[in-house]
Amino acid sequence: MQIRHEALADIDSIRALTYAAFKGHPHHEPGAEPTEHVIVDKLREAGALSLSLVAEVDGEIVGHIALSPVKIGEAEVGQHWFGLGPVSVLPAKQGKGVGSQLIRQALEMMQQQGAEGLVVMGDPSYYGRFGFKHDDTIVFPGIPQDYFMALAMSAQKPNGDVSYHPAFY
Repeated sequence: MQIRHEALADIDSIRALTYAAFKGHPHHEPGAEPTEHVIVDKLREAGALSLSLVAEVDGEIVGHIALSPVKIGEAEVGQHWFGLGPVSVLPAKQGKGVGSQLIRQALEMMQQQGAEGLVVMGDPSYYGRFGFKHDDTIVFPGIPQDYFMALAMSAQKPNGDVSYHPAFY
């Protein structure tokens, strides 16, 4: 498997992969269509994809990860915190380590780029393996607190409510 930055030619594949990965996902209302593919498109259109990586096997894109800036509390100039997600893996490739490899690569690259930290919404048992944990001082209102986690990469840690890019809304 090769992990690389997305290319312009990958956009349609990323959209289809992300849709397929979230179709029927348990966090969606029954019968609701996924919107994660639209979020990725809107982040890209807004120039707000801080990192967009694909996992490729034999020329087929089987996974994708997106990271975008977030605001935490009253963000100060220089705040470099990012939201991890969505992370998408083709249903036939899920459970085979594709998502884990994408996350590890993204964490390494974000740290090299000077990120101060990341937040993620998801399963604590999954994201906890990468160092994410619930933090009472970094909050995303409206979801169960255990499912919103942070990973500080520097000593500078903001406090407050998290706001994602408008593409998420």
